[in-house]
Amino acid sequence: MSVTLAALRGALNLSSTAGDELLPDVEAAVRAVPDVPAADVRAAFARLQADSLRPHLPGLRALLDDAQRALTHPQPEVTLARWLAGVTGGEVTVRASWGDVVAHAGHAPDGTELTEVPLAFERRPVGTLQLRAAPGWADLAALIAELLRLARLQAAAAGAARRRVGERQFEALLSGDAAQLPPGEGFTVAALRLDGPPPRSARTREARTAQLDVLCSVGEGFFYRRGLTCLTAVRAQGDSDVAVWLWPGADQAGGAGLFEALLNATAAPFRLGVSRPHADPGAVGAALREAAQALAHAGPRGSATFTQPDPLRPLLDSPERAAHAADWQARLRAGDPDGKLADTLRAYLTHQGSLGDLARNLNVHVNTLRYRLRRAEELLGGALTEPAFVARLYLAFQPSP
Repeated sequence: MSVTLAALRGALNLSSTAGDELLPDVEAAVRAVPDVPAADVRAAFARLQADSLRPHLPGLRALLDDAQRALTHPQPEVTLARWLAGVTGGEVTVRASWGDVVAHAGHAPDGTELTEVPLAFERRPVGTLQLRAAPGWADLAALIAELLRLARLQAAAAGAARRRVGERQFEALLSGDAAQLPPGEGFTVAALRLDGPPPRSARTREARTAQLDVLCSVGEGFFYRRGLTCLTAVRAQGDSDVAVWLWPGADQAGGAGLFEALLNATAAPFRLGVSRPHADPGAVGAALREAAQALAHAGPRGSATFTQPDPLRPLLDSPERAAHAADWQARLRAGDPDGKLADTLRAYLTHQGSLGDLARNLNVHVNTLRYRLRRAEELLGGALTEPAFVARLYLAFQPSP
């Protein structure tokens, strides 16, 4: 439904012009009458468009009502994909945020063009709609994408309910309640940590937890679509949080698939660790520790799988190590109320490279980094050039899985 420049000028009570130039969109309308406030031009353009559409509104409403009924179907994405493929005569593919095909219908005829519409909620991707059809259907795809977005949010809400149940089951398993283990031969655990210093304020920690919860939903959805019951939760580990998953299975395919889904779903820097498969229901805690150990060996946006026991594990799990960590952390905290020295030490212990690189990672000047390290040495009574002191630092400030 086109609007002409002459009609627009008439609606704005401006003098008429020769010709009947068509205005393809509201931005073209604003450019065509630069002396009139843009808000007035937009309002007049919208009125003219609505007026030209008015004879077609009953049919448009009936068409969209027919599509909207799909939201009440047990599989709304599948129903909407079939509806759109039937109306356009094209091929429709709906994908989850992690790349899985959620629905597919139709076949692409010759001479088609691809329309791809991202599905998002609060700037968070929830999926993608792809339509391959004859030219001219892109606007309808954009309208149906809104219904598909609602359908994906319905699926996300159902997944959130499953996750809340799974969190309780996971904690029960860690407490020794083997009855909560999902059915299957054995199980595997994975743990994910986001890169960056631990959040120091309640607000930033809440934002980090919300980000991890979104990634929990990605993993839960990935396994759910494969018919597997996955337990997932955000758990505290040291002074940071990790996302964890437990799923039935005795092979490594689940961990590799989870990692690929996470890569597709987020651009955030993260590291993933995967345990060995376990058969003993009482080994959930051990599997979680294995995943955390593997996590320490994963690279940026990388994954690592536990391969062999850590010979230092008995020491790291000992009450003596916990007492040493509490003592040294308290000594540092006395001169480090905002936690910057502790964050710097943890980053230093895991960094491979120059101090200049570490300073850039921490977003501080290299002289600030040197000052923090010297101040930590003063408070703890040692030197970073002494191997024994560095070993004690590791025992005190590396998070214990």
